[in-house]
Amino acid sequence: MRAPDVTTDNGAPLVELRGITKSFDAVRALQGVDLSITEGTVTALLGDNGAGKSTLVRCLTGVHSPDDGEIRFRGEAIKLGSPDDARHLGIETVFQDLGLIEDLEVWQNLYLNRELTKGVVPLRVLDKKTMIARSSTILADLDVNVPNVRATVRRMSGGQRQSVAIARAANWGTTLVIMDEPTAALGVRETAAVEKLIGRLRSNGVTVLLVSHDMDQVMRVADTAWVLRRGRTAAHRAMSQTDGAELVGLITGAIAGDADA
Repeated sequence: MRAPDVTTDNGAPLVELRGITKSFDAVRALQGVDLSITEGTVTALLGDNGAGKSTLVRCLTGVHSPDDGEIRFRGEAIKLGSPDDARHLGIETVFQDLGLIEDLEVWQNLYLNRELTKGVVPLRVLDKKTMIARSSTILADLDVNVPNVRATVRRMSGGQRQSVAIARAANWGTTLVIMDEPTAALGVRETAAVEKLIGRLRSNGVTVLLVSHDMDQVMRVADTAWVLRRGRTAAHRAMSQTDGAELVGLITGAIAGDADA
């Protein structure tokens, strides 16, 4: 099934998935998924537990290789053999566990495994001054509210930690930032701050794929939504043409999706 196009703007697809399948022994996690992510937009990926969302994200980030099907990036077929392959394309992911080192300072987390150095081999040393200065600029550009880039992550609130993880992904994810339930453990105020940050990423031209169970949040921040059900593409909706109740119905199967027609 090829889901119908839903026009929300004049943007071109950044990523297209065509007939993606993935099985784990007898479990068919993805069964011919088709979807596209328009460049410069926020696209929601919806589905109940077991629908295939996590497997699809892992295929997009090079953790899993699809058994069949094609991933296209800006119109070109690509193979993602590892997370490094995805990162080289500017694809970064913010997972629920955030991947931050709590006893490191903010700037150290922002440059984790991407440290800047100076000097001549073999006497190169860390360029702490530049990393600290650039970290302040990164957070300022995204309007991220943290006490200081020299503060340790352990001393920060849940919302601040989430914002640091998103800022790190946004700094290195120059084309696509994937967010897996970014506000699941946050309060109302912290959730609002993260949603504001998502909007700022879009304003800066960064494409966002948002995995969320919060339909109100999806309606607030997303441009379009793709619904997965039992490993298949069930529906594609523009936010201007749907509501939370319909999305829930499409997720559960109470409302027939495009694949059921």
